[in-house]
Amino acid sequence: MYESQHTIRAAHALHLIEVVKRWDVRGDELLAGTGMTRGALAHPLARIPIPVLTSLLERARRLTGEPALGMHIGLQTSPTLYGAVGFALLSAGTIREAIEISNRYGRLVTTAVTVRLQTEGPVASLVVDEHADFGSARDIAMMTTVVALWQISRQLTGRDLVTSMAEFAFPPPARPSELEAQGLRMRFDRPANRLTFDARSLALPYTMPDAVASQWAQERCQGELDVLGRNAELAARVRGLLASSGGSARGLEEVAAAMNQSPRTLKRHLRARGLSFSALRAGHVHERAMTLLRSADLSLDDVARRVGFTSVRNFERAFRRWTGTSPAEYRRTASARSTD
Repeated sequence: MYESQHTIRAAHALHLIEVVKRWDVRGDELLAGTGMTRGALAHPLARIPIPVLTSLLERARRLTGEPALGMHIGLQTSPTLYGAVGFALLSAGTIREAIEISNRYGRLVTTAVTVRLQTEGPVASLVVDEHADFGSARDIAMMTTVVALWQISRQLTGRDLVTSMAEFAFPPPARPSELEAQGLRMRFDRPANRLTFDARSLALPYTMPDAVASQWAQERCQGELDVLGRNAELAARVRGLLASSGGSARGLEEVAAAMNQSPRTLKRHLRARGLSFSALRAGHVHERAMTLLRSADLSLDDVARRVGFTSVRNFERAFRRWTGTSPAEYRRTASARSTD
């Protein structure tokens, strides 16, 4: 079972805004209704809940009409998107060293997925393990992750991984031939999401190795991990107070009062940590709705009421805006996935 409260660097939302410009989609159009602004997302430590990210990904797919959106996001990814972790990767000596750095500090990028190295004889694999429910945007998130791994390795080594192949645990999107044309072989309906390549590539040298810079970057990563821990405590406290006895999420005034603070003070404390009350609340409502929909004992009316909607119709509209699918369809998909 997935745990809630998984987050990702808000820089990924800004990156998505840049990617969808290719289809003439404006940033304010993508962020509409989320309560987030570009200014808040630009805070170096800002993070957003995974349910909010999945809403943005699905909205981006609808607005662009691009079924293989994850491929485009991954191809436009560079190490600097990952902040301090990216700078540590840039100064690494080899692919193997970069993987070790990623494993050590990956939580700074996201807690929703981890990447682990497997070697089986001459074949190495970077396997993506999922720790959060990406809902109907799962294919976008996984394709982004795997393609980004491939793209960053090319940028940092100046060459392609030998015999590399991307494998995905979902059906192919429309126009799969376009994916092959990008230079990366892809296979779908596989047991796991992973990037496979010749194990000898693990020793490929990076183009800008710098031991001193690597040490500095990793010290900064460790410092940010300490800050992330403190920020996570505040975020967890707010999330814990969002749930009211009636089921609907509490507002800013109620949560602030429960913390013996004014709403302005609470917002200031959150903003200083790169957090947003509106994003935390949206993530809570979205996550709770998806959790309740997995229960076959609750009707859609029950779920709508428990997450604070006065009618099923309003709930269905909001849920489709979040995920790009209806609550009923999400329930069927989640049920089928649990029996696999």
